[in-house]
Amino acid sequence: MKNSNVLKTILFVSGLIATGTGGAILFIPAEFFATNGIELGSNISLLSETRAPGGALLASGILIMSGAFVAKLSFTSTVVSALVFLSYGLSRILSIAIDGMPADGLVQAAGLEIVIGLACVFVLEKYREQLKRTS
Repeated sequence: MKNSNVLKTILFVSGLIATGTGGAILFIPAEFFATNGIELGSNISLLSETRAPGGALLASGILIMSGAFVAKLSFTSTVVSALVFLSYGLSRILSIAIDGMPADGLVQAAGLEIVIGLACVFVLEKYREQLKRTS
């Protein structure tokens, strides 16, 4: 499974999304969040708290994307991708349940995050089955 084109595609696309989103949150947070009607303003502490997870998401995206090119990183990258995307998507679902419906773009993001996370879980399950057969 490590050399699977499906795995490489999932890792590349999910890494690209995480890198792009993380980079935008880190470097242009006000503009990025304004696309969904979120006003960050000029509160320096809020900007700091916003940029920090952007950096973490950017770094995660680089690791995830690396797994598409470096076979030794593919398993770790897939686990990280599943964790990152499912945690974002499920956290958004929890927020909807607690806080109500956000902007349409954020609901769509939740759906995409859950789909990507589940695709990674699917690949991990296939990878696990392959390891069982070769053991």
